[in-house]
Amino acid sequence: QVQLVESGGGLVQAGGSLRLSCAASGRTYSSYAMGWFRQAPGKEREYVSGISWSGARKDYADSVKGRFTISRDNAANTVYLQMNSLKPEDTAVYYCAAGSNWKRSASFDYWGQGTQVTVSS
Repeated sequence: QVQLVESGGGLVQAGGSLRLSCAASGRTYSSYAMGWFRQAPGKEREYVSGISWSGARKDYADSVKGRFTISRDNAANTVYLQMNSLKPEDTAVYYCAAGSNWKRSASFDYWGQGTQVTVSS
């Protein structure tokens, strides 16, 4: 079992940056792949990025490639999402998730409560 708590969301102007954090609890955290998803109003939840348990493998949605960077610190039980060059279309609730495969959305079993990111134009 893994419990996840996101933080770091907020309001930022277009072109700005934010760093999201996801603190995990549970003895087996480091064995899980981790991911970030987002859901905008009226839209389905979408995959943003994933990282393998070791941090060696990463994956990004095309919409965020080159702008977002995922990383993890297993000693601190934390995964991060650095978001640069933010656009209004990045506005959404961002969720952290843990699962077995960093590239397969269906493999994520544990979810945080989400943190709001709002990008103004």
